[in-house]
Amino acid sequence: MPEGHTIHRLAQDCTAAFARTAVHVTSPQGKFADSAALLDGTVLNTADAHGKHLFLGFGPAGTPHPAWVHIHLGLFGKVTFGPAPAPPPTDTVRLRLAGDTAYVDLRGPTTCALITEPEKQAIHDRLGPDPLRPDADPEAAYRRISRSRTTVAALLMDQKAVAGVGNVYRAEVLFRHGIDPYRPGKDLTRAEWDAIWQDLVGLMREGVRNNRIDTVRPEHAPEAMGRPPRVDDHGGEVYVYRRANQPCHLCGGPIRTADLAARNLFWCPACQQR
Repeated sequence: MPEGHTIHRLAQDCTAAFARTAVHVTSPQGKFADSAALLDGTVLNTADAHGKHLFLGFGPAGTPHPAWVHIHLGLFGKVTFGPAPAPPPTDTVRLRLAGDTAYVDLRGPTTCALITEPEKQAIHDRLGPDPLRPDADPEAAYRRISRSRTTVAALLMDQKAVAGVGNVYRAEVLFRHGIDPYRPGKDLTRAEWDAIWQDLVGLMREGVRNNRIDTVRPEHAPEAMGRPPRVDDHGGEVYVYRRANQPCHLCGGPIRTADLAARNLFWCPACQQR
């Protein structure tokens, strides 16, 4: 499932490609056809992201956006951009936006729905703070985490606690701060949480900028350590994610993996003892 930086990057890319222009909206697959017909020819005014949720705001030129397309990619959703003119779509395209210079196709999302402003606000209200949003309140996340006996690793993946953090960022930020992933949230100090939050803000902003996840510090990069670069579908240089049984870059001990809340957890027992 894409992590939050990918969704914020999609919001930026949609804005750059279509914002403040009338777009041709279709649903070749047919599942979004009625809503697409309502939006066809209207202006895409803005794009917004919160955690793993993408919102595209449509309305007549010069007016507020009265309608939003809510998109959640889930495990299988994919977004493809291309230059105009758009080629004939396949019948798997749930939503196509086509403009004068570009088009975008959406396939396989968990959610693609036309919603109102109050419905959009209800989604924001149930999500935790997003490190990539200027309105994020890390105090709200800490209040929830500090009252919980649930492991900090599970809490970081709870979108009601922190929105946008996925399996990669949770594994990597806990390693970077030496924190045992099985530690209860209530045992996390405020200073530790503040450091984790600021690290997430920086790492995820870099993820948006570079469109990939890199979490290793410069002194642990392949060039600095004389090791080969990472080769993985995930891409990016990481400390523990998908490195089970490989040697830790810092201590040389084996990286461990286990199932936690239906997701694979990765950590270094020697380096994460806090």
